[in-house]
Amino acid sequence: MTRAEEGFTVLEMLVALSIFSMAVLALVNLTGESARTSGAIEARTFAAVVGENRAVEALTSGAPPTLGETTGTEEEAGRVWRWTERVSETAEPGMLRVDIEVRGPDSEQVLSEISLFRVLP
Repeated sequence: MTRAEEGFTVLEMLVALSIFSMAVLALVNLTGESARTSGAIEARTFAAVVGENRAVEALTSGAPPTLGETTGTEEEAGRVWRWTERVSETAEPGMLRVDIEVRGPDSEQVLSEISLFRVLP
């Protein structure tokens, strides 16, 4: 019998299977990482929507926002988001600075930050 007729040896099969299993494990790890990243991007996107909602309210309300810090919650996408709004005076008379931070329902990490300026009426 020639070498071509004998087929693969057990050692060759084990090496081939170990290489294949490492490739499969790398793909499984990549899939898990992709799912985690997708969840984080979704949370940041909804936090940005909440922050933008607060910014629009600060800019369009009839009365200017009060100086100091205000906190509250807003429901978006079936979750309750916590926001903090800090209003301070600027060096320019008649102008306020509004800083908005949004945190997730289960985290102290700031997921979205927005700063804006509002002219006093």
